[in-house]
Amino acid sequence: MPWEERARKIRNLKDLKTKLKDWDDNTLDMKLGQLTEIIKEMNNSAGPDILGVCEIENKDVLNKLVSKVKTDDLANRNYDIVHHDSPDPRGIDIAFIYDKSLFDFHIKDPNAPEGSDARRYWFSHEVIKRYPTRDIFQVNFQPKDKRDKPFVLIGNHWPSRMDGVYESEPYRIIAAETLSYYNLRIQQELGEHTPILVMGDFNDDPGSRSMTDYALSSRNIAVMTNAPATTPRLLNLMWPLMDNGYGTFWYQGPLFFDQFLVSKGFLVKERTFSIVENSVKVISPTTMWERPPPKGRYPQPREFGWKPRNPLGFSDHFPITLKIREID
Repeated sequence: MPWEERARKIRNLKDLKTKLKDWDDNTLDMKLGQLTEIIKEMNNSAGPDILGVCEIENKDVLNKLVSKVKTDDLANRNYDIVHHDSPDPRGIDIAFIYDKSLFDFHIKDPNAPEGSDARRYWFSHEVIKRYPTRDIFQVNFQPKDKRDKPFVLIGNHWPSRMDGVYESEPYRIIAAETLSYYNLRIQQELGEHTPILVMGDFNDDPGSRSMTDYALSSRNIAVMTNAPATTPRLLNLMWPLMDNGYGTFWYQGPLFFDQFLVSKGFLVKERTFSIVENSVKVISPTTMWERPPPKGRYPQPREFGWKPRNPLGFSDHFPITLKIREID
């Protein structure tokens, strides 16, 4: 292992240990309880059919979250988890919680030998700077028992702006190029009109260069649907909300780091799924507010935090939701 990587791992783990020194099982239980309250409110209090999450410590924490969510209110939900340990030692994994009564994993060739790529349904695409730092997580789903209707979810958590917006921008551009490459590969493997839903914390706004020039996202449907098959463009669904002053994260004002983007597989005439009109929303109940915002301003999310811990907090991001419709 190169000395730079050893030093990085030691530094990151020391930082993490310092930040979490007062965390224990009770703290974790409080944090999971706060998250559960918001998750239960989603989808008209029916809970989400699929929930994408990032900055997850490990699968054990996910299992505890699912156990809390599946109480009497959502006892009918048959939630399960698909997760992969990212290469980053800090525990910032991406995962999906899904209702397995509604969805199966889509396997390209069920008759292929066990362990072959044709039987895989999830893929970890590492984002590499000088060393693997985090991954882009792809899962191929289908409605229950409907092999002819695959759809692909891609979870993202791009490098932060901690070292400065422009100083760190090249790393998000690397992540964007990685996403764009695999967006094209998916269409080559599963078909040009495969519905692909990209989501996550991008640590950039919809108008940032990483999103427009490298992830090839646009607010213009015609631009992307008329693009050649070799240009894997995405429609960014967040622009209408951003135009109205919304935000999902707060740093000296609202920022729109959390986003949904879709491939033309959701838009073309031959589509098997569509986006429900006006269904994209930022979930920001007053219980999640840090304080009532000034008149005409968007609220700041109340973070659970660690210094000091705030047991009434939730997250430093507001969640986002959307609905997709299966087309018969």
